[in-house]
This record gives sequence, C-alpha cells and structure tokens, in this order.
Amino acid sequence: MKFLFVVQGEGRGHLTQSIALKEMLTKNGHEVVAVMVGKSNRRELPAFFLKNMDVPVHRFDSPNFLPAANNKKTNIWISIVYNLLKSPWYVRSIYHIRNRIKKMDADVVVNFYDMMAGLTYAIHPPKIPQVNVAHQYLFLHPEYKFPPENKAELKMLMFFTRITCMRSSKLFALSMEKKENLPDYPIAIVPPLLRKEILNSEGEKGNYLHGYMLNSTYAEEIIEYQKKNPDIYMHFFWDKKDAPETTVINDHLTFHKLNDKLFIEYMKGCKAYATTAGFESVCEAMYLGKPVLMVPTHIEQSCNAYEASLAGAGIVADDFNLDDLIDYIPRYKDNPEFRSWATKSEKYWMKEFEFSKEELFQRRLGYKFVFGLEDFSTSLKDTE
Repeated sequence: MKFLFVVQGEGRGHLTQSIALKEMLTKNGHEVVAVMVGKSNRRELPAFFLKNMDVPVHRFDSPNFLPAANNKKTNIWISIVYNLLKSPWYVRSIYHIRNRIKKMDADVVVNFYDMMAGLTYAIHPPKIPQVNVAHQYLFLHPEYKFPPENKAELKMLMFFTRITCMRSSKLFALSMEKKENLPDYPIAIVPPLLRKEILNSEGEKGNYLHGYMLNSTYAEEIIEYQKKNPDIYMHFFWDKKDAPETTVINDHLTFHKLNDKLFIEYMKGCKAYATTAGFESVCEAMYLGKPVLMVPTHIEQSCNAYEASLAGAGIVADDFNLDDLIDYIPRYKDNPEFRSWATKSEKYWMKEFEFSKEELFQRRLGYKFVFGLEDFSTSLKDTE
C-alpha cells in the first residue's frame, strides 16, 4: 500500500515516530509517497528528519503551544487565544492539506496527532481514509490512569485529541505497557515506535548527565546548577532555532542543537537522563536502562510523566534540580518487560496494518465523537 504521512511538527517525538514507521513499512513492502509537517515560528524542522524521510516534505501552518511569561511552562490559555487569532492561516492549511491529499497517489493517510489534518477530515473529508498514530490516543482508553491535574486542562486535552482523529478509521495508541485491545474500540494498543538505532543498541555506563529541553530557557537552570556543581559533566540538547550546532558553556557543560544520531549516542552512554517529559525520549531511556528526571511543561507531558513514573521510568519534578536525579540513580530498577514489549514492535505494528482501503472505509468515527457525546461503540458507523 501507499501511505501519505501528516505529522505534528511540535517537539521531537512525532518526527522520530514517523521515521520509525516509514522504515518499518518500507521494509515490509509498503511505500510512503510524501510527508506533510505542521510548522512553528519558534522551531525549525531538524535536518535529520528531512534526511531520513527521503521523500517530498510539504509544510503548512499549524497551531502551537506557547510558553508562559518565563518561557518555561506552557500557558494553554494564551495558546488558545494566539491560535484563534491565527485561524485565517489555519483555514488555508485545511484547504492545502485536502488538495495535497487529492493530488497524491496514496491509499491511506497516516496522521501523527496533527489537528489540522483532523479538521480537514471533519469539515470536508477526502476520499482517502485516515488512520491516526500517537501515544495520546491511549488517553481515550477507558482504563487509562490520569494524573491528579487541572480538570479543565485535562478536558481540553481530551477535546484536542478527539479533534485530531475526526473521521478516523483506526487509532494506534503507543503504550509503555502491553495492554489488550478492547472489543468495539478502534484503538490498537501497540509498542512505542523506537528507531532501529535504539533497538539495536545497548546502554553503557557513562560519567555524564544527558538531557533534552523543549523550551530552551530551561538552559538557565542547567547553567546555574552546573556552576554550583562544577564536577558534574552534562550534555543537553535543545531545538533553539538560532543556536549553533554546539554551544560550549565550559569543559563540563555543552548544549547541542537537536541531532538525532548524536542524541542517541549520548543517550546510550549517559548515567541518567533529564527531560521535559516527551513520550518518545522517555521510552528510549527506558529501553536503554537509564533513570529519568521528568519536568513537564504542559498537561500532555504531565500525563506522560505520570504514566512513566508508574512504569518505573523515573521521577517527576517541577524544575531541573539535577540533585534529585542523581539521588534517584541508586534506586532505579531496570524494566525488562518494557524492553521485551518494545523489541516486538514490528510484529505488533505490521499485524495491525493488515487492512485494506475498503475495510477502513467501512468504519469511521462519527462527528458527535469529538464532543464526547458518543462513545466508540456508538460513534463508529458504516459510511457506505
């Protein structure tokens, strides 16, 4: 089959997941004909993504989270107002996505949690069926455990998640733990989409801390911590738009612009990992047996961090106080069940991708689903 990918461009996780799925599909005789990626004024598309995709990549305007006044935590309310003001650009994106889908010789659209693709299918559904891939679809599973967070933000997160999969035929929910698929639910519980560079690697014991920050101003905390702890070696990655490839603070602290091969190399050899709680990199750390400090910047990452802490990945904190991470290292216990689950990823994914275009058209999520007025069993309906 031929697939067209639509990928949310915020952060690193959806990008690396799409690369891993492309490699898997290609290996099993399928083809990815093109990729569409939402863009942000605050971030640029990493070079490693363009190189690994090796197919035409098209950009479009897409909503983004905005940081609060201190440029650290995400302010969801400011983000809503900002994105509403930009709605004329997003209307153009809907038409752009639909026209691009019509022109592409694809059998199925694979949407990696992009809101604009979801709205495209909600407003004027293309004739090509859509399936959706993201960890966030696990939030729709009735057995998912949420953190004790702000209820209003959780409801908004659920609403956003439902919008991304409007009129979808199947949802692929990436999970840290093996779970059984439920009857009448179009959610396929699948292992994380880890790239082969991770799956073929073994963790090594190094002498430095590794990290990734979605919002680059957390660097101030890291620099201040290193000044107070000059004997600790650290390599942190950021996606700061105008930064050089390497920013050397001193001989013990270096910031790297996001480079995926280098990121994986430092992950393999670190003694622990600190992050803003993106799902993908936490899974990479778990696979390589690295204890994790998670500092969520918004409600979605709070869910990731809570879930990962329950799975034994590490600890959750409000800031990058790396003393907490160092103190946690002796208490960390490896998770062989997760490694076994992730290693079998291709088996589970290819089994769930055994569908035809005709089969996908037989069941699509109904419109009332986005407002939570129907559950899965009643919102799935025959469109023929």
